[in-house]
Amino acid sequence: MEIIKTWNYLRGYVIIKVEGLTLERFLNLAAAKDIYLWDIKRINHTLLEMKVSTKGFRALKEVVRKVGCRVEVLDKKGIPFLLYRLKNRKMLGFGVLIFFSIIIILSSFIWSIEIVGNETYSNEVIMELLADENIKSGIIKYNIDKNYIRSILLNELDCLSFVSVDIKGTRLIITIYEQDIPPEKLDINTPCHIVASKKGVITKAIVKNGKTMVRKGDVVKKGQILISGIIVDENTEDNILVHAEGEVLAKTRYFYRVDEPLMKVVEEETGEKMEIHEIKFGKKGIQFFKEDIPYEHYVKNTKEIKPFSGRFNLPFKLFVYEYMEVERKEVKQNIEFLKKSSYIKAIEELNKQIPKEAEIQFKDVIYDVKNGILSTYVVVEVVEDIGQKQIINME
Repeated sequence: MEIIKTWNYLRGYVIIKVEGLTLERFLNLAAAKDIYLWDIKRINHTLLEMKVSTKGFRALKEVVRKVGCRVEVLDKKGIPFLLYRLKNRKMLGFGVLIFFSIIIILSSFIWSIEIVGNETYSNEVIMELLADENIKSGIIKYNIDKNYIRSILLNELDCLSFVSVDIKGTRLIITIYEQDIPPEKLDINTPCHIVASKKGVITKAIVKNGKTMVRKGDVVKKGQILISGIIVDENTEDNILVHAEGEVLAKTRYFYRVDEPLMKVVEEETGEKMEIHEIKFGKKGIQFFKEDIPYEHYVKNTKEIKPFSGRFNLPFKLFVYEYMEVERKEVKQNIEFLKKSSYIKAIEELNKQIPKEAEIQFKDVIYDVKNGILSTYVVVEVVEDIGQKQIINME
Protein backbone atom coordinates (compact mmCIF):
# COMPACT_ATOMS: atom_id res chain seq x y z
CA MET A 1 0.00 0.00 0.00
CA GLU A 2 2.81 2.43 0.88
CA ILE A 3 4.54 1.66 -2.43
CA ILE A 4 1.35 2.52 -4.34
CA LYS A 5 0.96 5.80 -2.42
CA THR A 6 4.58 6.71 -3.09
CA TRP A 7 4.24 5.87 -6.78
CA ASN A 8 1.11 8.02 -7.07
CA TYR A 9 2.93 10.90 -5.37
CA LEU A 10 5.92 10.55 -7.71
CA ARG A 11 3.82 10.64 -10.87
CA GLY A 12 1.33 13.19 -9.52
CA TYR A 13 -2.40 13.08 -8.85
CA VAL A 14 -5.34 15.43 -8.41
CA ILE A 15 -8.15 15.51 -5.87
CA ILE A 16 -11.43 16.11 -7.68
CA LYS A 17 -15.08 16.69 -6.86
CA VAL A 18 -17.70 15.11 -9.15
CA GLU A 19 -21.27 16.43 -9.00
CA GLY A 20 -24.31 15.06 -10.82
CA LEU A 21 -27.23 12.64 -10.78
CA THR A 22 -25.46 9.82 -12.63
CA LEU A 23 -22.53 9.18 -10.28
CA GLU A 24 -22.84 5.36 -10.41
CA ARG A 25 -22.68 5.44 -14.22
CA PHE A 26 -19.66 7.75 -13.99
CA LEU A 27 -17.83 5.23 -11.78
CA ASN A 28 -18.81 2.27 -14.00
CA LEU A 29 -17.57 3.97 -17.18
CA ALA A 30 -14.31 4.99 -15.48
CA ALA A 31 -13.74 1.38 -14.41
CA ALA A 32 -14.54 0.14 -17.95
CA LYS A 33 -11.86 2.46 -19.35
CA ASP A 34 -9.31 1.27 -16.73
CA ILE A 35 -9.16 4.66 -15.04
CA TYR A 36 -7.96 4.10 -11.49
CA LEU A 37 -9.85 6.12 -8.87
CA TRP A 38 -9.10 5.84 -5.16
CA ASP A 39 -10.11 7.30 -1.78
CA ILE A 40 -13.64 7.74 -3.10
CA LYS A 41 -15.88 9.52 -0.58
CA ARG A 42 -19.59 10.23 -0.95
CA ILE A 43 -20.27 13.72 0.39
CA ASN A 44 -24.01 13.56 -0.32
CA HIS A 45 -26.46 12.04 -2.82
CA THR A 46 -25.14 14.06 -5.75
CA LEU A 47 -21.52 14.69 -4.79
CA LEU A 48 -18.38 12.49 -4.73
CA GLU A 49 -14.77 13.30 -3.81
CA MET A 50 -11.88 11.15 -5.08
CA LYS A 51 -8.28 11.02 -6.25
CA VAL A 52 -7.07 10.27 -9.76
CA SER A 53 -3.70 10.30 -11.52
CA THR A 54 -2.92 13.11 -13.97
CA LYS A 55 -3.14 10.66 -16.88
CA GLY A 56 -6.43 9.31 -15.57
CA PHE A 57 -7.79 12.84 -15.14
CA ARG A 58 -7.24 13.57 -18.84
CA ALA A 59 -8.99 10.32 -19.76
CA LEU A 60 -11.99 11.28 -17.64
CA LYS A 61 -13.00 14.06 -20.04
CA GLU A 62 -14.72 11.59 -22.37
CA VAL A 63 -16.55 9.95 -19.42
CA VAL A 64 -17.71 13.34 -18.15
CA ARG A 65 -19.13 14.26 -21.57
CA LYS A 66 -21.15 11.01 -21.71
CA VAL A 67 -22.69 11.19 -18.22
CA GLY A 68 -23.10 14.96 -17.99
CA CYS A 69 -21.47 15.35 -14.57
CA ARG A 70 -19.54 18.41 -13.44
CA VAL A 71 -15.91 17.94 -12.32
CA GLU A 72 -13.97 20.40 -10.19
CA VAL A 73 -10.29 20.14 -9.22
CA LEU A 74 -9.85 20.66 -5.46
CA ASP A 75 -6.08 20.16 -5.18
CA LYS A 76 -3.00 18.94 -7.05
CA LYS A 77 -0.44 16.71 -5.35
CA GLY A 78 2.85 15.10 -6.30
CA ILE A 79 6.35 15.68 -7.64
CA PRO A 80 5.33 16.94 -11.15
CA PHE A 81 3.33 19.80 -9.65
CA LEU A 82 6.13 20.53 -7.20
CA LEU A 83 8.64 20.75 -10.07
CA TYR A 84 6.26 22.96 -12.05
CA ARG A 85 6.15 25.43 -9.19
CA LEU A 86 9.95 25.45 -9.14
CA LYS A 87 10.18 25.92 -12.91
CA ASN A 88 10.43 29.69 -12.73
CA ARG A 89 12.40 29.67 -9.49
CA LYS A 90 15.72 28.23 -10.66
CA MET A 91 17.76 29.42 -7.69
CA LEU A 92 15.34 27.72 -5.32
CA GLY A 93 15.58 24.52 -7.38
CA PHE A 94 19.38 24.74 -7.34
CA GLY A 95 19.26 25.24 -3.57
CA VAL A 96 17.06 22.17 -3.17
CA LEU A 97 19.57 20.15 -5.25
CA ILE A 98 22.45 21.35 -3.07
CA PHE A 99 20.39 20.59 0.04
CA PHE A 100 19.78 16.99 -1.01
CA SER A 101 23.45 16.56 -1.91
CA ILE A 102 24.48 17.72 1.55
CA ILE A 103 21.90 15.39 3.10
CA ILE A 104 23.31 12.39 1.26
CA ILE A 105 26.86 13.24 2.37
CA LEU A 106 25.94 13.95 5.98
CA SER A 107 23.81 10.81 6.18
CA SER A 108 26.96 8.73 5.81
CA PHE A 109 27.96 9.70 9.37
CA ILE A 110 26.64 8.82 12.82
CA TRP A 111 25.54 12.02 14.53
CA SER A 112 23.92 10.64 17.68
CA ILE A 113 24.39 7.59 19.89
CA GLU A 114 21.36 6.44 21.90
CA ILE A 115 21.66 4.00 24.79
CA VAL A 116 18.49 2.22 25.90
CA GLY A 117 17.78 -0.08 28.84
CA ASN A 118 20.78 0.72 31.04
CA GLU A 119 20.20 1.10 34.77
CA THR A 120 23.34 -0.12 36.51
CA TYR A 121 25.75 1.82 34.28
CA SER A 122 25.17 5.46 33.32
CA ASN A 123 25.21 6.78 29.76
CA GLU A 124 28.47 8.60 30.50
CA VAL A 125 30.28 5.38 31.50
CA ILE A 126 29.15 3.55 28.37
CA MET A 127 29.90 6.52 26.08
CA GLU A 128 33.39 6.84 27.57
CA LEU A 129 33.99 3.13 26.98
CA LEU A 130 32.91 3.49 23.33
CA ALA A 131 34.96 6.67 22.86
CA ASP A 132 38.11 4.77 23.92
CA GLU A 133 37.50 2.57 20.87
CA ASN A 134 36.91 5.68 18.67
CA ILE A 135 33.18 5.01 18.45
CA LYS A 136 31.57 8.43 18.84
CA SER A 137 29.53 11.07 17.02
CA GLY A 138 30.97 11.89 13.60
CA ILE A 139 32.20 8.39 12.77
CA ILE A 140 31.39 7.04 9.30
CA LYS A 141 28.61 4.53 9.83
CA TYR A 142 29.92 2.13 7.19
CA ASN A 143 33.06 1.63 9.34
CA ILE A 144 31.08 0.45 12.37
CA ASP A 145 31.41 -3.21 13.34
CA LYS A 146 28.29 -4.12 15.33
CA ASN A 147 29.72 -7.40 16.61
CA TYR A 148 32.82 -5.60 17.88
CA ILE A 149 30.68 -3.13 19.86
CA ARG A 150 28.70 -6.01 21.39
CA SER A 151 31.85 -7.85 22.45
CA ILE A 152 33.35 -4.68 24.02
CA LEU A 153 30.29 -3.99 26.17
CA LEU A 154 29.72 -7.61 27.20
CA ASN A 155 33.37 -8.07 28.17
CA GLU A 156 33.82 -4.79 30.05
CA LEU A 157 30.43 -4.50 31.79
CA ASP A 158 29.74 -7.46 34.08
CA CYS A 159 25.97 -7.34 34.64
CA LEU A 160 24.92 -7.35 30.95
CA SER A 161 23.19 -10.40 29.52
CA PHE A 162 22.61 -9.19 25.95
CA VAL A 163 23.48 -6.18 23.77
CA SER A 164 21.71 -5.17 20.56
CA VAL A 165 23.36 -2.69 18.15
CA ASP A 166 21.36 -1.10 15.36
CA ILE A 167 21.89 1.77 12.91
CA LYS A 168 18.86 3.82 11.93
CA GLY A 169 19.64 6.68 9.59
CA THR A 170 22.28 8.73 11.38
CA ARG A 171 21.62 7.21 14.80
CA LEU A 172 23.52 4.41 16.49
CA ILE A 173 21.10 2.71 18.87
CA ILE A 174 22.53 0.43 21.56
CA THR A 175 19.94 -1.54 23.50
CA ILE A 176 21.17 -3.12 26.73
CA TYR A 177 19.56 -6.00 28.61
CA GLU A 178 20.82 -6.35 32.16
CA GLN A 179 20.85 -9.54 34.21
CA ASP A 180 18.13 -9.96 36.80
CA ILE A 181 20.17 -10.02 40.00
CA PRO A 182 18.12 -11.10 43.05
CA PRO A 183 18.22 -8.71 46.03
CA GLU A 184 21.09 -9.39 48.36
CA LYS A 185 19.94 -11.30 51.45
CA LEU A 186 21.09 -10.21 54.86
CA ASP A 187 23.67 -12.64 56.22
CA ILE A 188 22.23 -14.81 59.00
CA ASN A 189 25.15 -13.84 61.27
CA THR A 190 24.41 -10.12 60.93
CA PRO A 191 22.47 -8.75 63.95
CA CYS A 192 19.21 -7.11 62.91
CA HIS A 193 15.74 -6.03 64.01
CA ILE A 194 12.50 -6.64 62.16
CA VAL A 195 10.75 -3.28 61.79
CA ALA A 196 7.42 -2.19 60.28
CA SER A 197 7.54 -1.32 56.59
CA LYS A 198 4.24 0.61 56.91
CA LYS A 199 1.52 1.62 59.34
CA GLY A 200 -0.90 -1.12 60.46
CA VAL A 201 -2.80 -2.94 63.22
CA ILE A 202 -1.08 -6.11 64.40
CA THR A 203 -3.08 -9.34 64.00
CA LYS A 204 -0.36 -11.97 64.65
CA ALA A 205 3.35 -12.12 65.44
CA ILE A 206 5.31 -15.34 64.88
CA VAL A 207 8.81 -15.07 66.38
CA LYS A 208 11.52 -17.54 65.35
CA ASN A 209 14.44 -15.62 66.79
CA GLY A 210 14.64 -12.41 68.80
CA LYS A 211 12.19 -10.73 71.16
CA THR A 212 8.64 -9.71 70.17
CA MET A 213 7.86 -6.06 70.86
CA VAL A 214 4.20 -5.98 69.81
CA ARG A 215 0.94 -7.76 70.57
CA LYS A 216 -2.30 -8.38 68.71
CA GLY A 217 -4.27 -5.14 68.38
CA ASP A 218 -1.27 -2.81 68.66
CA VAL A 219 -1.16 0.07 66.17
CA VAL A 220 2.34 0.43 64.76
CA LYS A 221 3.89 3.06 62.53
CA LYS A 222 6.51 2.74 59.82
CA GLY A 223 9.99 2.01 61.19
CA GLN A 224 8.78 0.78 64.59
CA ILE A 225 10.60 -2.30 65.95
CA LEU A 226 8.36 -5.39 65.81
CA ILE A 227 10.88 -8.12 66.67
CA SER A 228 13.99 -6.94 68.45
CA GLY A 229 17.41 -8.39 67.69
CA ILE A 230 18.60 -7.43 71.17
CA ILE A 231 17.90 -9.94 73.91
CA VAL A 232 19.10 -9.99 77.54
CA ASP A 233 21.16 -12.88 78.90
CA GLU A 234 19.28 -14.15 82.00
CA ASN A 235 22.50 -15.03 83.80
CA THR A 236 24.72 -12.03 83.13
CA GLU A 237 22.01 -9.51 82.16
CA ASP A 238 24.21 -8.53 79.23
CA ASN A 239 22.70 -7.59 75.90
CA ILE A 240 23.10 -10.17 73.15
CA LEU A 241 22.72 -9.17 69.52
CA VAL A 242 20.99 -11.73 67.29
CA HIS A 243 19.64 -12.00 63.77
CA ALA A 244 15.88 -11.52 64.28
CA GLU A 245 13.62 -13.91 62.37
CA GLY A 246 9.83 -14.05 62.20
CA GLU A 247 6.62 -12.98 60.56
CA VAL A 248 4.42 -10.09 61.67
CA LEU A 249 0.95 -9.87 60.13
CA ALA A 250 -1.00 -6.63 60.30
CA LYS A 251 -4.13 -5.04 58.89
CA THR A 252 -3.23 -2.27 56.45
CA ARG A 253 -5.27 0.01 54.27
CA TYR A 254 -4.81 1.05 50.65
CA PHE A 255 -6.67 4.02 49.24
CA TYR A 256 -7.17 5.40 45.73
CA ARG A 257 -9.25 8.23 44.33
CA VAL A 258 -10.47 8.82 40.76
CA ASP A 259 -11.95 12.14 39.58
CA GLU A 260 -14.06 12.29 36.42
CA PRO A 261 -15.97 15.31 34.99
CA LEU A 262 -19.71 14.82 34.46
CA MET A 263 -19.52 16.92 31.28
CA LYS A 264 -17.08 15.60 28.70
CA VAL A 265 -15.71 17.38 25.63
CA VAL A 266 -15.92 15.21 22.50
CA GLU A 267 -14.48 15.98 19.07
CA GLU A 268 -16.33 15.25 15.82
CA GLU A 269 -14.68 15.48 12.41
CA THR A 270 -16.24 17.97 9.98
CA GLY A 271 -14.79 16.36 6.85
CA GLU A 272 -12.42 19.26 6.13
CA LYS A 273 -8.72 18.39 6.03
CA MET A 274 -5.34 19.44 4.66
CA GLU A 275 -1.94 17.77 4.18
CA ILE A 276 1.63 18.98 4.62
CA HIS A 277 4.62 16.98 3.30
CA GLU A 278 8.01 16.96 4.99
CA ILE A 279 11.41 15.43 4.36
CA LYS A 280 13.29 14.81 7.60
CA PHE A 281 17.00 14.34 8.22
CA GLY A 282 17.64 13.28 11.79
CA LYS A 283 15.75 15.68 14.04
CA LYS A 284 15.62 18.47 11.44
CA GLY A 285 13.27 18.63 8.49
CA ILE A 286 11.98 20.83 5.72
CA GLN A 287 8.30 21.14 4.87
CA PHE A 288 7.11 21.79 1.31
CA PHE A 289 4.74 24.72 0.84
CA LYS A 290 3.95 24.95 4.52
CA GLU A 291 0.69 26.71 5.23
CA ASP A 292 -0.95 27.93 8.41
CA ILE A 293 -3.51 25.48 9.75
CA PRO A 294 -6.85 27.13 8.94
CA TYR A 295 -8.77 25.27 11.64
CA GLU A 296 -9.28 26.34 15.23
CA HIS A 297 -9.52 22.73 16.43
CA TYR A 298 -8.04 19.79 14.58
CA VAL A 299 -6.63 16.28 14.91
CA LYS A 300 -3.17 15.58 13.51
CA ASN A 301 -2.19 12.25 11.97
CA THR A 302 1.40 11.51 10.97
CA LYS A 303 2.20 8.96 8.27
CA GLU A 304 5.68 7.91 7.29
CA ILE A 305 6.07 7.07 3.61
CA LYS A 306 8.46 4.17 3.00
CA PRO A 307 9.08 4.00 -0.75
CA PHE A 308 10.87 0.65 -0.63
CA SER A 309 9.04 -0.90 2.35
CA GLY A 310 12.15 -0.55 4.54
CA ARG A 311 14.36 -2.73 2.32
CA PHE A 312 16.79 0.15 1.83
CA ASN A 313 18.22 2.35 4.57
CA LEU A 314 17.50 5.82 3.13
CA PRO A 315 19.38 8.82 4.58
CA PHE A 316 16.11 10.69 5.08
CA LYS A 317 12.48 10.06 5.94
CA LEU A 318 9.32 11.24 4.21
CA PHE A 319 6.31 12.23 6.28
CA VAL A 320 2.76 13.31 5.48
CA TYR A 321 1.00 15.32 8.17
CA GLU A 322 -2.77 15.22 7.88
CA TYR A 323 -4.79 17.86 9.71
CA MET A 324 -8.50 17.08 10.11
CA GLU A 325 -10.84 19.77 11.39
CA VAL A 326 -12.92 18.80 14.41
CA GLU A 327 -15.83 20.41 16.16
CA ARG A 328 -15.81 20.31 19.94
CA LYS A 329 -19.02 19.57 21.82
CA GLU A 330 -19.86 19.12 25.48
CA VAL A 331 -21.87 16.01 26.31
CA LYS A 332 -23.18 14.80 29.64
CA GLN A 333 -21.80 11.43 30.68
CA ASN A 334 -23.94 8.61 32.06
CA ILE A 335 -23.27 8.80 35.80
CA GLU A 336 -23.92 5.09 36.44
CA PHE A 337 -21.51 4.06 33.70
CA LEU A 338 -19.01 6.63 35.02
CA LYS A 339 -19.25 5.13 38.53
CA LYS A 340 -18.52 1.63 37.24
CA SER A 341 -15.59 2.71 35.04
CA SER A 342 -14.07 4.82 37.85
CA TYR A 343 -14.38 1.92 40.31
CA ILE A 344 -12.67 -0.46 37.87
CA LYS A 345 -9.88 2.07 37.26
CA ALA A 346 -9.32 2.52 41.02
CA ILE A 347 -9.24 -1.25 41.64
CA GLU A 348 -6.71 -1.73 38.81
CA GLU A 349 -4.43 0.89 40.37
CA LEU A 350 -4.81 -0.60 43.86
CA ASN A 351 -3.96 -4.08 42.56
CA LYS A 352 -0.60 -2.69 41.44
CA GLN A 353 0.11 -1.52 45.01
CA ILE A 354 -1.19 -4.46 47.05
CA PRO A 355 1.29 -7.37 47.44
CA LYS A 356 0.18 -10.61 45.76
CA GLU A 357 0.46 -12.59 49.01
CA ALA A 358 -1.76 -10.14 50.94
CA GLU A 359 -5.21 -11.36 52.02
CA ILE A 360 -8.03 -8.92 51.22
CA GLN A 361 -10.40 -8.46 54.18
CA PHE A 362 -12.65 -5.59 53.16
CA LYS A 363 -13.48 -3.23 50.29
CA ASP A 364 -15.43 0.01 50.39
CA VAL A 365 -16.33 2.57 47.74
CA ILE A 366 -17.70 6.09 48.23
CA TYR A 367 -19.02 8.36 45.46
CA ASP A 368 -19.14 12.13 45.81
CA VAL A 369 -20.33 14.73 43.28
CA LYS A 370 -19.12 18.29 43.71
CA ASN A 371 -18.65 21.15 41.21
CA GLY A 372 -19.43 18.89 38.26
CA ILE A 373 -16.80 16.29 39.27
CA LEU A 374 -17.57 12.71 40.28
CA SER A 375 -15.01 11.57 42.88
CA THR A 376 -14.71 7.83 43.48
CA TYR A 377 -12.94 6.77 46.69
CA VAL A 378 -11.98 3.09 47.02
CA VAL A 379 -10.55 1.69 50.26
CA VAL A 380 -9.17 -1.85 50.51
CA GLU A 381 -8.20 -3.42 53.84
CA VAL A 382 -5.77 -6.35 53.75
CA VAL A 383 -3.72 -8.54 56.08
CA GLU A 384 -0.06 -8.76 55.11
CA ASP A 385 3.41 -9.30 56.49
CA ILE A 386 4.75 -5.81 57.23
CA GLY A 387 8.09 -6.88 58.68
CA GLN A 388 11.40 -5.94 57.09
CA LYS A 389 14.91 -6.48 58.39
CA GLN A 390 17.05 -3.59 59.60
CA ILE A 391 20.71 -3.96 60.59
CA ILE A 392 21.38 -3.04 64.23
CA ASN A 393 23.70 -0.08 64.62
CA MET A 394 26.52 -1.51 66.76
CA GLU A 395 27.24 1.89 68.26
